[in-house]
Amino acid sequence: MLRAQHQIQSCTLFDPQSASSTCHFSRYVMESLGNVRTLTINRTSLADDAAYECVVGDDKCFTEVFVKEPPITITKLMDDYHVVVGERVEFEIEVSEEGAHVMFFEDVELHKDKDTKFRFKKDGKKHMLIIPEATLDDIGMYHAWTNGGHTKGELEVEEKQLEVLQDIADLTVRATDQAVFKCEVSDDKVTGKWYKDGVEVLPSDRIKMSHIGRFHRLVIDDVKPEDAGDYTFIPDGYALSLSAKLNFLEIKIDYVPRQDPPKIHLDTSGNMVSQNTIIVVAGNKLRLDVEITGEPAPTVVWSKGDQPITEAEGRVRVESRKDLSCFVIEGAEREDEGNYTIVVTNPAGEDKAVLFIKIVDVPDPPENVKCTGVGEDTATIIWDAPKFDGGAPLKGYLMERKKKGSSRWTKLNFDVYDSTTYEAKRMIEGVLYEMRVFAVNSIGMSQPSLSSKPFMPIAPTSEPTRLSVHDVTDTTCSLKWLAPEKIGAGGLDGYTIEYCKEGDTEWVVANQELCERQGYVVRNLPVGEKINFRVVAVNIAGRSPPATMAQPVTIREIMEYPKIRLPRELRTKYIRKVGEKINLVIPFQGKPRPVATWFKDGQPLDPKMVNVRNSNIDSILFIRAAEREHSGTYELVLKIENMEDRATINIRIIEKPGPPVNVRATDVWGFNAALEWNPPTDDGNCEITGYTIQKAEMKTKEWYTVYEHNRRPNCTVSDLIMGNEYMFRVYSENLCGLSEEPRHSKNTAVIAKTGLELKQNPYKEKDVCCVPKFTQPLVDRSVVAGYSTAISCSVKGFPRPKIIWMKNKMIIGGDPKYLMQNNQGVLTLNIRKPSTFDGGKYSCLAVNELGQDEVECKLEIRIPTDPDKQ
Repeated sequence: MLRAQHQIQSCTLFDPQSASSTCHFSRYVMESLGNVRTLTINRTSLADDAAYECVVGDDKCFTEVFVKEPPITITKLMDDYHVVVGERVEFEIEVSEEGAHVMFFEDVELHKDKDTKFRFKKDGKKHMLIIPEATLDDIGMYHAWTNGGHTKGELEVEEKQLEVLQDIADLTVRATDQAVFKCEVSDDKVTGKWYKDGVEVLPSDRIKMSHIGRFHRLVIDDVKPEDAGDYTFIPDGYALSLSAKLNFLEIKIDYVPRQDPPKIHLDTSGNMVSQNTIIVVAGNKLRLDVEITGEPAPTVVWSKGDQPITEAEGRVRVESRKDLSCFVIEGAEREDEGNYTIVVTNPAGEDKAVLFIKIVDVPDPPENVKCTGVGEDTATIIWDAPKFDGGAPLKGYLMERKKKGSSRWTKLNFDVYDSTTYEAKRMIEGVLYEMRVFAVNSIGMSQPSLSSKPFMPIAPTSEPTRLSVHDVTDTTCSLKWLAPEKIGAGGLDGYTIEYCKEGDTEWVVANQELCERQGYVVRNLPVGEKINFRVVAVNIAGRSPPATMAQPVTIREIMEYPKIRLPRELRTKYIRKVGEKINLVIPFQGKPRPVATWFKDGQPLDPKMVNVRNSNIDSILFIRAAEREHSGTYELVLKIENMEDRATINIRIIEKPGPPVNVRATDVWGFNAALEWNPPTDDGNCEITGYTIQKAEMKTKEWYTVYEHNRRPNCTVSDLIMGNEYMFRVYSENLCGLSEEPRHSKNTAVIAKTGLELKQNPYKEKDVCCVPKFTQPLVDRSVVAGYSTAISCSVKGFPRPKIIWMKNKMIIGGDPKYLMQNNQGVLTLNIRKPSTFDGGKYSCLAVNELGQDEVECKLEIRIPTDPDKQ
């Protein structure tokens, strides 16, 4: 016997003398128990996949052990990636068990040694395929396989693009002030150079350049008139430039009369985009330096609407300097938008200017993102424009998608998309996705919208195949077809059957609910009309293309001659035993539906004795428990109008025969006796196949079989013992077996002694009757569990005593575990493979009409010791 993981093979060696033993070789354990040899393989590995042979002497047998790896499933699927050139890509999956073997493929299998651009990482159940710097050559579909699962993810790589998050603003400064040019780009690793009027700016004591993260700054201290000009920042490696103008504000001192009306000299050429309108990006700083003239020095008042602004510190403040009034907004917000007024007054007069400050920001996120339709690998997504566009016209939208349950979003477009309807493509059918949308204006990109409800790309199935007509009647048509060749992840909900008359264009639906089977009977059709049929498969994605028939069907039943198809086993005599069940299914054909009628021995069938059920295609004859009276000739008559077909079945119910009649010994000679008998009066409704003859000595009356299956009603019994008297009995036999009772011979056969003359001396018969007495007692024994044993004793007594064996004073009945033998007064109790429960006190009781005697012993059952624990 071979045990390996879940597969067990056995080989039995017929060697009763062999002893029980166990051998250990590392993972292999070989055991010997009686005539059974067992090989056990612990901790099975793939190296144990081989053929194993058991050899005993010249005999051998073999078996094969097949070891397979347990299936490893993928518990976390691979995500899609949409990156730009040079970014890092990490495809990650998670499997059901640690130490599993995972293969990564693109077009071919990826290996660590061959594909140096790829890195493979394993962390417990997690397996990763890493591309440190993605290139355009890496675009494609990547697959991961285990022996029990598969997943895939798509990698899209775009050319690297640089996005300007904050442009350089024009500056107007006075002498000895500080000028700061600042810009922000999307990549914090990008470097660049500054130019003034086309000439590269070099650092000096007054000029300093810095690069911190995404921000690049040019700072000019102690501004001089020659610093005025056009300044440009050009990022390295990109065809992009950012420009701004530095205006130098000269302060001229004019000697004017002592009474000079106030004047506002508002120079906002770097900030104003239209007449009296200044646009500020939310979060940026606005600083308006307004030159004020007048003698004496005028009083300056800034107001927003009707509310004066008096704070000299804070986020919104007014700073006063000689001949200047500075209005500052730190970190502009939406509520800062509005009309601002500056009023300057002195005794000589008043001047006033009105400005409109417009705050622009990124737009609000789009709303109501939802999927309106799906295809096999596509989905149509719509959304509503954001409620607030940020104060600047919308340029378009950016879309992202991810698999449900994943945390990684994949970009679908790098160029802004100007419509609110988008068709996402190249998705995997049967996988749940989510979408979100960003709005983009000239200021930047909004926060993402709320994710759409999960949706799954699915497609309708292909059309059903092999549509055909199975049957036609005057009002019905039975159709059959096969399932579509392509079903897909959407599955198959059922079928819709439609029909129309030839020449019409309006199709009528035959079934109100979807048909799940691949067959349907269309009913209530007009007789004689030509009808076209078609079948459509339906699933969650909609209807498939229809499967149609090449020709219309004429609704008219075709007459078919009745024909009984009698099974081969019923064409001969059908024999069953009394009490058995009879269930005969007789198929037939014919149109219209034939009328089936049963007869028994030429008479109509009695429904109280036999059950009959008829259908369109068969007739069933059923008898729950067969009796002798069910025997006979059964005839099935099948009729259609004046046409008919007939089939005959001969059923015979049989049982065991009675005993033979008039068994007698007709002659005795030498050591032989001749027996004769007559056949039984009841043959069990079956031919007598033979007889079994037994003999017994008159002294012992123990029966021994002389002949089995004797076909003639006579026989000769030989090898009889001289001086003994014999009696005989005979069983009759048929297909059901031997008769329940034998028939004993009417006379006996005495085998006389020849050639000897007995001289009988007168003697006095001695009384040999005695009380039972055990001449050899039972002896206590200790045996090993699992090995058969026996206990014995001897007894004398006349008349022959009755022997009763007991365990713990309980009589041992017909338990097959025990075998009781009596051989000329030697009594033996055999116990087959005892267990610990068979231990105890065993006693033997001998009883006859004169008295009784009893002996007992104790039987101990030992558990064999395990050599491994010694």
